[in-house]
Amino acid sequence: MYWFTVEFGLCKEGDQVRAYGAGLLSAPGELMYALSDQPEHRSFQASKVAVQEYQDKNYQPLYFVSESFEDTKQKLRAFASSMKKPFDVRYDPFTRRIVTLDTVENVRDTARYLKGHFSAVTSALERITVR
Repeated sequence: MYWFTVEFGLCKEGDQVRAYGAGLLSAPGELMYALSDQPEHRSFQASKVAVQEYQDKNYQPLYFVSESFEDTKQKLRAFASSMKKPFDVRYDPFTRRIVTLDTVENVRDTARYLKGHFSAVTSALERITVR
């Protein structure tokens, strides 16, 4: 999944295909190749991307193109949600880490974290609507 998104991701912007993958953006030759008619371009489907083999010695013979960057994010989230796993995760933007919700302590910490944010948002909303 990482290879065809973070490294070699393509998405549409209007009627043009754009690169967002770091591997493409740092390799002008492959970028031009990826955006040409030479390689195969398939519609981004997370279940297909997840099992697609990739080439790490030459240019990719195949790239996946999503309808937009937002489309990629939504499809990745839906795919991750559909995976059978004994835990959930959340992203902590302050520590820039993924928190695994696999213990009661981690889930409680997350609930406290969210409760604090909901309280702040509720308080702000009350002040705004009073005006």
